[in-house]
Amino acid sequence: MICAISGEVPDEPVVSKKSGLLFERRLIERYVEDHGKCPVTKEDLTMDDIVPVKTNKVVKPRPLQAASIPGLLGIFQNEWDALMLSNFALEQQLHTARQELSHALYQHDAACRVIARLKKERDEARALLAQAERQIPASVAGAAPAAVVSNGKRAIEDEIGPDGKKIRPGINPVMIDDLTECNTMLSAQRKKRQVPPTLAPIDALERYTQISSHPLHKTNKPGILSMDVHPSKDIVATGGIDTNAVLFDRASGQILCTLTGHSKKTVRIWQENENGSYNCVHTLKDHTAEVEAVTVHATQKYFVSASKDNSWCFYDMSTGSCLTQVGEASGQEGYTSAAFHPDGLILGTGTTDAVVKIWDVKTQSNVAKFEGHVGPVTAMSFSENGYFLATAAHDGVKLWDLRKLRNFRTFSPYDSDTPTNTVEFDLSGNYLAIGGSDIRVYQVANVKSEWNLIKTLPDLSGTGKVTSVKFGADAKYIAVGSMDRNLRIFGLPGDDQMEESNTAAE
Repeated sequence: MICAISGEVPDEPVVSKKSGLLFERRLIERYVEDHGKCPVTKEDLTMDDIVPVKTNKVVKPRPLQAASIPGLLGIFQNEWDALMLSNFALEQQLHTARQELSHALYQHDAACRVIARLKKERDEARALLAQAERQIPASVAGAAPAAVVSNGKRAIEDEIGPDGKKIRPGINPVMIDDLTECNTMLSAQRKKRQVPPTLAPIDALERYTQISSHPLHKTNKPGILSMDVHPSKDIVATGGIDTNAVLFDRASGQILCTLTGHSKKTVRIWQENENGSYNCVHTLKDHTAEVEAVTVHATQKYFVSASKDNSWCFYDMSTGSCLTQVGEASGQEGYTSAAFHPDGLILGTGTTDAVVKIWDVKTQSNVAKFEGHVGPVTAMSFSENGYFLATAAHDGVKLWDLRKLRNFRTFSPYDSDTPTNTVEFDLSGNYLAIGGSDIRVYQVANVKSEWNLIKTLPDLSGTGKVTSVKFGADAKYIAVGSMDRNLRIFGLPGDDQMEESNTAAE
C-alpha cells in the first residue's frame, strides 16, 4: 500500500471512488482543496469521493543505515555537516547585515554633519540679514515714496497689508536666541544670588523720613506720572504732566537734563551725547491712543510699550523699529501698565477692565490671565526671584504666585474711594512698597507667611495721591512722586548731603 502522491506508506490511507487509487489523507485533501482534481487521472474529484481505509497501525521499518553503529555514525555525521553548513550560512548573513548597518550608520553620521553645517550657515545668514536690516542705507530710505521726518531723522513708514494693518518684521530667530541666552544666564545667576550684605535692614526702614524734596516740573502743570531709578548711577528719571522727562542726579542734587517734546501717543528714544546732553534719535508713532507704560528688557536691546489702543509693541532699541505689535485696536479695553519678568521671556500687562495678562515674549501668545481686581490695573512689579507678581488697582494690591497661577494675598490699605496707584519690589526682592494716599512698605515673605507692614510714610505733597514709588540701590532710600511737581526722597536723616539746600529751594 503506497501513496500515489508521496510514494510512501501512508499513515492515514484513503481511496478514491472514481480511480481506486490510494493516497495519504492530508496530501490528497490539500491537493483537492487547491485543484479540485485527481493528481493522477486529472478527473474532477471532491472529498466526498474519498473513502478512508481502515488498517492496522503501520510501523515503519528502521532505515538500513540505522541498523548498525557505523550507519548511525554516518547519519550523525551527515546531520552535523548539515548543521555546520547552516551555521556558516547564518554567519555569512550576519556579516552582510553588519556591513549594511555600518554603511547606514556612516551615512547617518554624514547626514548629521551636513545638517549641522547647514544650520550654522542658516544662522549666519539670519544674523547677516538682521544686521543688514538694521543698517539700511540712508539713500534707500530717501528714495522710498512713503517717508516721514522726525527730529531730523528720516524713517520708512511701515507697509500696509491687504487687511489694512501694518506689516511688522517680527522677532527673528537671532533675537529669540538672544532673549533665550539672556534668560538662561539670569536664571543661573538668580539661583546663586544671596541677600546683599549692604541691603538696608528693617530697623533702618522703620526710621525712614523725608530727607529731601526737589521741584523738578512746571508749576502750572504739576504732577509726576512715572518714575524710574538707575541704581548704579543713582540717577532718578521722572515723567510729568507737563510732558517733560527730567533726569536728576540724587547724589549732587542737580538736574542733569530736561527732555521736552513728548506727546500722549508717541514714544521717544533719547541718546546721551559726550557733553552730557541728550538728543531724541527716534520718535515712534505706532499707537493710536495714549501710551501708558514702557518697560525695557534685561538685555537693554529691546523694550515694550503698552497703550490704551489695546496693543503692545516690541521694539528694537537701536533702530527704533517696531518688530511686532500685539493686539487689536479697540475702544472697549486698553493696556494701562506693563513690566518684563526679571528673566525677560515673560511680559505682564494690565488692562482698563481689571485683567492682568501674562505673555510669552518669544511667541507673543497670552499664556495666563488673572482676574479679580476692581478698576484699571495701574501698576505691576515682578519680584526679583521671579516667583511673585504684584499688581495695583482701585481695590488695592494683589500678589500672584506665578508657579501656581493664583492669587495668594491681597492688600486693601485704603478705603473704597482711594485707589492704589503704584506698587514696587526693591531690587533684592526683600521689600514691597505700595502707594496711594500714603506710602506703605512691607517685608516680603513667602506664600504662606505673613507679609508684615514695616513703615507707613505720609504723602507730604498735600494732594493725597502718590503716583510712583521706587527703591534706590540696596533700599537705602525711597523715591516718591506725587501729583505736585516735587520729587521726594525718604531715607535715614543725614544720609542726603543736599538735604538743607533742597528743602530751602522748595
